Amino acid sequence: MSDQPATERIPVSVITGFLGSGKTTLLKHLLPQPAMADTAVVINEFGDVGLDHLLVENSSDDTVVLSSGCLCCTIRGDLVDTLRSLFLRRRKGSIPQFRRVVIETTGLADPAPVLHTLMQDPLVSECYRLDGVITTVDAVNGMDQLDRQMESVKQAAVADRLLLTKSDLADGAQIATLKSRLQALNPAAPIFTVANGEIGAAEL
Repeated sequence: MSDQPATERIPVSVITGFLGSGKTTLLKHLLPQPAMADTAVVINEFGDVGLDHLLVENSSDDTVVLSSGCLCCTIRGDLVDTLRSLFLRRRKGSIPQFRRVVIETTGLADPAPVLHTLMQDPLVSECYRLDGVITTVDAVNGMDQLDRQMESVKQAAVADRLLLTKSDLADGAQIATLKSRLQALNPAAPIFTVANGEIGAAEL
């Protein structure tokens, strides 16, 4: 599919997190930032990410190009098909020449299959490389979700960066307890405390 050397493979970041943990809010804040220009964002449904506050330049049946330069597309079929289609359309010039990809998983998803696809599928790993996993954790409900939902534990455990969202709605003791739990679960991942998804793209 590509004759690119490995060093030129397109970096892919995965945003994961349990239902209601703020993935959509994070994307809404990130997409208009200049650092996110030339990014393809793969999402499950456009309805999951409100694009109405962002200026849409043009669209096709499964792709929306934003004025920021970001390209948003839906998953059609499986992830391999979507990434392969994006790469081929990029090479043909039918979509903008994106330089990175962000994949948003569903809130109930075990991120392992997505990561396995990026690293092991020959059609995908030839053109893309995993750059990192960003996991959003609800500062108010995170402890309960970690206790009750194994998916949230897996999402936090594979993260390269952990974002404590809704920090403005949680008290200091809640945040400290949750941070301690997350550090025990994933000691290598730095933890960022954010409110309303406001964080610079360069930090992620």
